[in-house]
Amino acid sequence: MVIGFWLHLAFWLPSPTLLAAPTTFDLDRISNVVVLFLENHSFDNLYGLYPGADGIMNAPPKTLRQLDLEGKPYRKLPRVINSSKSPPEVDTRFPLDLPNGPFAINRFVEPKDKIPDLTHRFYQHQAQMNGGQMNRFVAHTNAGGLTMGYYEDSELPLRAYAKRYTLLDHFFAAAFGGSFLNHMWMACACAPWEAHPPASNIIQLAADGLVTRDGAFTSDGFAVNNIFPAYGPGNLKAKGPDRMLAPQRQPTLGDRLSDRGIDWAWFAAGWDDARRGAADPTFQFHHQPYTYFERYREGTQDRQRHLLDGKDFEAAVVSGRLPPVAFYKPLGRYNSHPGEATLLDGERHAAALLKKLEKSPQWPGMLVIVTYDETGGFWDHVAPPPGDRFGPGGRVPTLLVSPFTIGGQIDHTVYDATAILRLIERRFHLEPLTQRDATAEDLSSALRNKAAARH
Repeated sequence: MVIGFWLHLAFWLPSPTLLAAPTTFDLDRISNVVVLFLENHSFDNLYGLYPGADGIMNAPPKTLRQLDLEGKPYRKLPRVINSSKSPPEVDTRFPLDLPNGPFAINRFVEPKDKIPDLTHRFYQHQAQMNGGQMNRFVAHTNAGGLTMGYYEDSELPLRAYAKRYTLLDHFFAAAFGGSFLNHMWMACACAPWEAHPPASNIIQLAADGLVTRDGAFTSDGFAVNNIFPAYGPGNLKAKGPDRMLAPQRQPTLGDRLSDRGIDWAWFAAGWDDARRGAADPTFQFHHQPYTYFERYREGTQDRQRHLLDGKDFEAAVVSGRLPPVAFYKPLGRYNSHPGEATLLDGERHAAALLKKLEKSPQWPGMLVIVTYDETGGFWDHVAPPPGDRFGPGGRVPTLLVSPFTIGGQIDHTVYDATAILRLIERRFHLEPLTQRDATAEDLSSALRNKAAARH
C-alpha cells in the first residue's frame, strides 16, 4: 500500500537554527576552495523533508499537482519508465497507483539500487517549469512519474555533513537543462557558441516553444545540450564532425587564475585512462569543460598542469598540496547520476572524500563546496530566480563544509552556481567573466570569521 505524502509529513522533525544575519566575512581567511561536483538531483529530491529547509511541505498546492500536455491534472502518476531499455520498459518496482504528487522513492527502490535516468535537456526543462508554476515535470519527461520522487532516508551519508556544517536551500544550477551546459558555466560563466552549427544538430521548436526535433544547438548557434569537444579525449567518442563543438576561445576561470599566477586544477577521476584511450565505461567526456577550450588542447602546458586525474586529487589532499582552487569530478559510477550510479555509492564516495579533506593539513583554511550540476529532471517546487535566456536552472542541494561555517545551519540566500565563480574571483582578485558572475552573490553571507568547533 502506498502511504500518503501528507501522512508522512506528520513525522516532521523540529527545525534547526536558521542562519543568523551575516557579518562581513574576510575572504582572505580562505586558503583553499574545493568544489566536489556531483550529478543530477534537485533539492526536493534529496532534501525535501530536511528539517527547517524550504522543502516539500512548503510547496504550494499548484506545484504538487502535475498537469498533462493539455493542462489537465493527472488522475494518478503515469507508470515509471526505464527509457535506457530498447524498447523502453515499465519499471515494475514502482506501483500502479501512485497519487499525483511527490512520493518516496526509497519505499520501493532503496538508495543502494539504481533508478532510471530522466529527461534533463535545455528546452524540455523550461517546459517542465511552465513559467515558474513547476507543474509540468511529468508531461515533459521520459521516465513517467519518477520525476516526482524524493528520498526520505535521513541516514544518507551526506546528511551528516548537512547537520554538521551549512546547507544552502536556495542554490540553483547555472543553466537550464543538462550536464554539458552546466559544466561549461562552471568554467566560463557562459554558453558555448559556434558561428555555423551543422543543420542536422540544430534544435527545432514549434510555435509554442516545444521541441519538435532535438539537437545540441539553438537556431543562433549556442550549444545547450550534450556535444563532444574538438579536442581529446572526448573527440574520439564523437560520431562525425556534426557531433563536435568548434574550439572555444572565451575566457575561463582557469585562465583568470593562471594569468594571475594562482595555481588551480580540474581533477577528474579516470582522466589518465581516458587520455590513453582506455576510458572507464562510466567516464563522462562532456563533464570535462576545459577540453572544449583551445587554450587546453592536447600538447599545451596548460592542459598538462591543470587537467589532472582523480588520484592526483586524493594524493594532494593527504599531503596538503592541493592548489588554491580545486574542482573534483567523480567517475560516473560514483557521481550519483540516476541510471549510471546509485545514490548511495555517490554519497559514500563524496563522504569519504570529505573525511579526508577534514584531516588534510590544509583544512584550517579550506572551504569545500559540495554541489550538483543540475536537477537531473527531478521536480522541485521552487522556481529559479530571474536571469537570462540560459538560466538559472533548477534548485540543487549544496553544502558548505568548512571551519568557517556554523554547524547545523541553513542559509536561505538565493544563489546560482556562478556564486562559486564569484567567490573565487573575489578571494583571488580576478576580473569577472560575464555579467552573470559579475553580479552574483559570493557565498560569504554563509561564512563566519571565527572557526566553529566540531564535535
